[in-house]
This record gives sequence, C-alpha cells and structure tokens, in this order.
Amino acid sequence: MLNLPPRLGTRLTGAQFANLHTFAVVAQHLSFTLAAAQLCLTPSAVSHRIARLEQALEVRLFERLTRRIRLTPEGERLYRLVQGLVEGLEEALQETSTISGPLTLYARPSITQCWLVPRLADFQQRYPQISLDIRTGNEAVDFRARHIDLALLYGDGEYPGLVSQLLMTEQLAPVCSPQYAERHGLIGDPGQLRQCTLLHDALAWEHAAFDAEWQRWARGRGVQACLPSAALTFDRSDLCAVAASNHVGVAMGRRQLVQPLIDQGVLILPLGDFEPVAGQGYYLVHPPREPMPLRIGVMIEWLRSVGAGYDRMHTAQGR
Repeated sequence: MLNLPPRLGTRLTGAQFANLHTFAVVAQHLSFTLAAAQLCLTPSAVSHRIARLEQALEVRLFERLTRRIRLTPEGERLYRLVQGLVEGLEEALQETSTISGPLTLYARPSITQCWLVPRLADFQQRYPQISLDIRTGNEAVDFRARHIDLALLYGDGEYPGLVSQLLMTEQLAPVCSPQYAERHGLIGDPGQLRQCTLLHDALAWEHAAFDAEWQRWARGRGVQACLPSAALTFDRSDLCAVAASNHVGVAMGRRQLVQPLIDQGVLILPLGDFEPVAGQGYYLVHPPREPMPLRIGVMIEWLRSVGAGYDRMHTAQGR
C-alpha cells in the first residue's frame, strides 16, 4: 500500500478528493484527453490536478511518454487503493441483504459458448441484482482499458502481475462423427489419420502454435508420423467440434466442451478415451484487489463451485 505523507493522510480536503477522483479517471483511461472529456474539464485542468496531487504525495504517478502515459509503480498502488476505497464505499451504501452492481466477465469464446452460458440461469437466480456483462475474445485481456472485473482463460496459469486460480482441469482426445470414422476406418487405428483432415484451434492458448494440441497428443502417443498435412484451421475450439460433427474432419476435443455432443452420439472417440492435459486448464484471472468487491467474490465462488462439480464428475467417469 502507498504510504501517504502525513499532511495528506491526516486530513483530506475537498480539493484533494477532487484530485484523487481525477487521478482515478486518468488511470482508468491512461489518457488526459479522455479523462478531461469524462470530467467535463480541459486537458490542461486535468494535468494541473495531477501535478498538484503528485506534489502533495511527493511521488510521480505517471510517466509522460511521447504519445501516451503510463502509471509508475507508485501510481499503480495508488490506483488500486483508490479503486478499492470507492468500491468499498459503494457496497457500504447498498442494502446489506443484497449483492448488486455491474460485473464484466471476459472469457474465451469456446468455454463461454459450451460451458458457461448453459449454466448462467443458476447464477442469475442466486444473484438477480448483479448486472452481468459477458465479453468474449481471443486477444490478450486489458483489464483497465476494457473495464473488465474477471477473466476466464485457458492456459498454463502464468499471468504476471495478476491473481490466477485454477477453475478446472482439461482432458483431450480426437473426436469425429460416427460416419467420418467409419468412412476412414479410423476406429482404434491412428495410422488412418494420414487419410483424414485435421481440425485445428489455431489460438488454443496464448502464443500456441496452430497445431499445438494435436502435436501434444501425438507426442504422448508416439504417433507424430501419422498426422497428415491436410488441415482446416479455426480460431475457436468449439468451431472445430461443430465441423467435426458435420463430417468435415477430426478435431482435438476438449472434454469440458465436447462431452454433451459425445453423450448425444453426435461425436465419438475413435482413438481412445480422454487423457489429462499436463499444465493446461481454465483459470480465473483478475488484478490484485483489496478488499475484493462482493459481487466479484460471489462470482468467483460460484464458478469454482460449478467447476469443482464438473471436475469431480469427469474424474469419477474416468475411473
């Protein structure tokens, strides 16, 4: 936490509150111009407020670069402090019997489509006063610029500077339609993959090669030589599964996403059951926040509860 000078920490004046509010808006946008527009001030007035705050705190809060600004380490700490204080005040003013407010969740498209959305009715029933805004994408998440509270990401859990906790593990196996497997004689024979079209999620996780999942599975089986060059590439794992269910080729199926299609008989496992993926899983990621806003805390606990139940079910099925 930032150590405030005694003259600022002992007694906050109205002007200092205004400067702190201005600082929070600038830090959110990382732009004096955008902050000025939101606050109905001139960029010069915003700059003067920040300068007075820096002088009072005796620290630099922003680095002024050629065409942009960024927070210094002291500025990052102050921003987290101010953000936490504002959110704590908002929650204190709410009725204690309800948990309410806006919550923006960013997630990868496939896990959102196949796993998250079908379960949201339970969350909405439990917390009807939380206004949930779900955004999806494959790009790196910018929590501040996009006002994101929480992210659900697939990867190895390494997100420097952010809090990361494992939600669910994952398992992989090739999947295709029954008709495709029969046509290519694929049941139990990985050598027949040479005659097939592989379906790739080119953005399986951050910085992954376009065929990373297939290569990982093939190395584990010692069948790299069986992988064909014929391929169709998507930027979403669920689209690979949709293509596979329509007899286009063989996809590398993630159990959390394709199990319903297998249960329905739309997809099958022609080359054996799912196998655990070492070091990969679905993670809940967010910036450090103290205290954690109640609405975000209940979302994290709800997701962990649902995810733990799903993991237990799959573990029992695999025995």
